[in-house]
Amino acid sequence: MLNRTLAPENNPLKPIQLLKPVRSELKGGARLYVIDGADADVVRIEFIFPHTGWEAEQPLVNRALAGMLLEGTAKHTAAEIAETIDFYGAFLNADNGADHTIVTLHSLNKQLQHTLPLVKEVLTEAVFPAAELEVFSRNSLQKLQVSLEKNEFQARRAFNAAVFGGNSPYGYSVEPSDFEKIDRQALIRRYHEQFSPANCIIIVSGKAGTSVPAEVERLFGNGDWPAMPVPAYEPVLQPGLPGKYPVEIPGSLQSAIRIGKPAITKAHPDYAELQVLNTVLGGYFGSRLMANIREDKGYTYGIGSGLHSFRNSGLFFIATEVGAEVREKALQEIYLEMDRLRNDLIPGKELDLVRNYLLGSFLGSLENVFSHADKLKNLLLSGLDYTYYDRYFEAIRDVKPERLRELAGSLFSDGFYEITAG
Repeated sequence: MLNRTLAPENNPLKPIQLLKPVRSELKGGARLYVIDGADADVVRIEFIFPHTGWEAEQPLVNRALAGMLLEGTAKHTAAEIAETIDFYGAFLNADNGADHTIVTLHSLNKQLQHTLPLVKEVLTEAVFPAAELEVFSRNSLQKLQVSLEKNEFQARRAFNAAVFGGNSPYGYSVEPSDFEKIDRQALIRRYHEQFSPANCIIIVSGKAGTSVPAEVERLFGNGDWPAMPVPAYEPVLQPGLPGKYPVEIPGSLQSAIRIGKPAITKAHPDYAELQVLNTVLGGYFGSRLMANIREDKGYTYGIGSGLHSFRNSGLFFIATEVGAEVREKALQEIYLEMDRLRNDLIPGKELDLVRNYLLGSFLGSLENVFSHADKLKNLLLSGLDYTYYDRYFEAIRDVKPERLRELAGSLFSDGFYEITAG
């Protein structure tokens, strides 16, 4: 009989084995990665296109490109595309990120003969109808107007503008008038230069076998996808000076707080150890910020810190919302927690808890073959290989409190951007 008075035995995790892809290059330059491993007859095919430009005069072109991609081709209307995808039980969407546009197809294997040619049509023959562009602009404007009513949104856009510069792709604050500036011809030009096979990464995951990669190669590597020259592009950042940037919102009872600064990217050798430090501070529910600001002081329902890696810049940030009357007290406690990490060693018991949390979270995230493909995608988007995860696991297991205090002394010193909205 199970003795419920005894805690379960704590055994160390075994080494985590990630599924590795088979890589090939298609005619035209597209790079194909295949991870085969599912039992169900379903595949996910992702087409990743790094951004090839950004201009302040047309700041929404990349966003509109993803938002309008499924709104019609030379052969099919938006309704026909949606009906076809739905009829075959598939799912197709396009997402715009800070540095990439990603088009994703989920499909049953037996229906790929119908769904994948439609994806190729979308990637090579999209027309961006003027009427649909008007609808996109109008709907996006309405969403922006709703977001502008939220303190958290105001704090985030002010924070990004301060850290990266208001005339940069990461820091630009979208204004209602920007939706009227979207130029259809500029959209078409960006589409042809960005959606080139030489600028494409294809990740196939699921029950791929040999037939699915062969079908992908037949459609996307047969030489009829025009390989346009890919322009050289690196985001230009124009950060403001560190300091306090209050955003006044008259009559607001809540105050959104965002504190942070530029940081290293995933490519830096210290990034994995920095993730451990961030988790201690505010990266999980048992973090110090949660214990202090939420559990002890009761200033907020939630607070957290994070690290984000962009194409050529990293970011460290802390975010929360508190009552306006306790804003200054919350700020004082946030800086106090960072000072503690700069000056004091993290106790071994607390650090062991964080180690187990990070390793357990990583293991728990590997639910299926698509999760393994997500890990691969994270590497490719950052220009890394699988040795990154070796360094990550090593840092979690072996990093010492003294080393974390050293990192905290560097990251949690001066140079913060502090935004309060409310």
